[in-house]
Amino acid sequence: MNENELFRDLEPLQFSGVDMNPLVIAGPCSAETEEQMLTTAQALSQAGISIFRAGLWKPRTRPGGFEGVGDKGLPWMQRVKQETGMLTATEVATRDHVEAALAAGIDVLWIGTRTTANPFAVQEIADALQGHPEVTVLVKNPINPDIELWIGALQRIYSAGIHRLAAVHRGFSTYASHPYRNEPQWHIPIELQRRLPQLPLLCDPSHIGGKREYVATLSQYAMDMGFDGLIIEAHCDPDNALSDSQQQVTPAKLKTMLENLVVRERNAKPDQLAYLREIIDYCDNELLEVLYRRMKTCREIGTYKHAHNLQVVQSNRYAQMLEQRINQGKEYGLSPEFVKTIMQVIHEESVALQLAIINQKAKK
Repeated sequence: MNENELFRDLEPLQFSGVDMNPLVIAGPCSAETEEQMLTTAQALSQAGISIFRAGLWKPRTRPGGFEGVGDKGLPWMQRVKQETGMLTATEVATRDHVEAALAAGIDVLWIGTRTTANPFAVQEIADALQGHPEVTVLVKNPINPDIELWIGALQRIYSAGIHRLAAVHRGFSTYASHPYRNEPQWHIPIELQRRLPQLPLLCDPSHIGGKREYVATLSQYAMDMGFDGLIIEAHCDPDNALSDSQQQVTPAKLKTMLENLVVRERNAKPDQLAYLREIIDYCDNELLEVLYRRMKTCREIGTYKHAHNLQVVQSNRYAQMLEQRINQGKEYGLSPEFVKTIMQVIHEESVALQLAIINQKAKK
């Protein structure tokens, strides 16, 4: 059975009385106090948001930080729903979370990136969702760029009878230097769209960017790429938020951002050429990041050579390196001439950088 047949009974992601062009889910990273929840929700409702999100269970990367209020926040979510008419959404990571959220009438559940990466945890959630086809479930991408793991998590939830299902792109962890908190790697959600065109796809610009100043730009890019909606962190007092304070926006800022958002026609998903071009763009960005790190290391080598009075060009080392790179290139199907040309240009720039460092230090 192919993937499209597997997900053939997916329902359109629609909510009564909710603007779906695009769908916007917003609210604080964490539920902190009842007053904070109600103040934020009322401001968001006035800004036109119909689905309120807040994290109740917040296990952190390292213990000791604020880990959420847990079940204590469920009555606060109920009060938000009663007083504003908004639907509510929260993250679940265990069977107990699912059962408590459903009992409290939470409308939308999402599975976080670390949970998505654990098939055992996803299956536990799927088992708890059996018999609740009315709930909407969002599945964030796994923390590592593994589309099969992402699809596998979606499949587990779908197989539990949940057909109100959507994927959320929130970026991927990376060891490399990057302006964003999480690397977008847009080609991965685009590939997900190509393989599962009937699956709604949302973007989480807050977690991709990691800073509030990136949220608007990333949201617009998601719309340009044909995403169906956004899930954004908004807080009545973001600077004093107990978690992820730098990436949360105020309801007023969110309202302005959405008013300026240009929504593209989303009837047609990105075609194969667009997908391939996105891969090219991503590869080029990777190349530039790798070259940046390499040249940064070359500057450090220049400093070391100056301190130890070593010559810049060491012919034996270069010849050995070139041979290794050419042989490695052959394994990747790259011609020796191509690899040699690239390595020569890189080596010349590396030598120039080292000489510049040495000359600069010699003048001091």
